[in-house]
Amino acid sequence: MKFENLFKIKNYKLKILLWVTVGFFYFSILLIFPKLSIAESQYVLPYPAAMPGSVWYKIDLLKEKAYQFLYFGDFSQFAYNLAEADKYLVEAKTLFEYKQYLLGYQALLKSDSFFKKIKPNLVAAQKHGKNISEKESILKNAAQKHIETLTGIKNSVPESFLWTPEKDSPTELNLDKAIINSIKIRQSVL
Repeated sequence: MKFENLFKIKNYKLKILLWVTVGFFYFSILLIFPKLSIAESQYVLPYPAAMPGSVWYKIDLLKEKAYQFLYFGDFSQFAYNLAEADKYLVEAKTLFEYKQYLLGYQALLKSDSFFKKIKPNLVAAQKHGKNISEKESILKNAAQKHIETLTGIKNSVPESFLWTPEKDSPTELNLDKAIINSIKIRQSVL
């Protein structure tokens, strides 16, 4: 029986049985072979927020400062610092992709500063008698995802870049050293 003849079957019971069998076959294949992924971590980074130069970026910076004081408590500070570290890592990745090396470098340094604050929040929570095992797991998954992202960035940017502003003296950005330092910061929590 040819494939095009499947649509010309007059017996509706046979046709329904055939489509149910085909559907069951495809469903079984999906269960047997789960979705393949090259990602090593299940942690998901956020979508890039407003970028430098945007009016919304300045508003985001103001919100960031306000939220810093609204998130109090060990777990809240953990969530805030992790979210900010994620946000700035994604911002750095996007800026590096568009060859905005100075802005990407600055975003990477911000991500590092927020990431360094995460572990002390967990230590403080543990001292207060809180169970931190779930948060530690989240942090390890986040660190793995960050390392995965940073490794991709490292392979796509130059080792160093000479930033030459119009009116000031040039600045050498050692991108390779900054990325390696960022990776070491993330590896320290694994």
